[in-house]
Amino acid sequence: MEKTSVKDYLEYNEEKFTKRIIYKKGDTTAFVLNFLPGQTLPAHRHPNSEVYLYVLTGSGTIITDGAETAVAESDLIHVSSEEEMSFKNSGGEPVSLYVVLSKISNETNTKNS
Repeated sequence: MEKTSVKDYLEYNEEKFTKRIIYKKGDTTAFVLNFLPGQTLPAHRHPNSEVYLYVLTGSGTIITDGAETAVAESDLIHVSSEEEMSFKNSGGEPVSLYVVLSKISNETNTKNS
């Protein structure tokens, strides 16, 4: 078991958004993206990976395949491997996103119990 605090990864930079890796285990990576107002994450895809984002702080706009969606603290977002995504901090406060990139390795792990 490993334990950490997400607060340790909330680190902002005036020049550009920051990415702070928390875990990289097998086919899964977890990290925090931190944005000051006006900062953006360029459009990109994650082939062969599912992307899960949790808005820790602030609000902004996620763009998937050109469609804009407003997001705010405590929102959960899923972006499939086929979708192109970007993000912009369109608010007036810092934004932090907890992100998990994952591949499904075993179908039994995808069922409720």
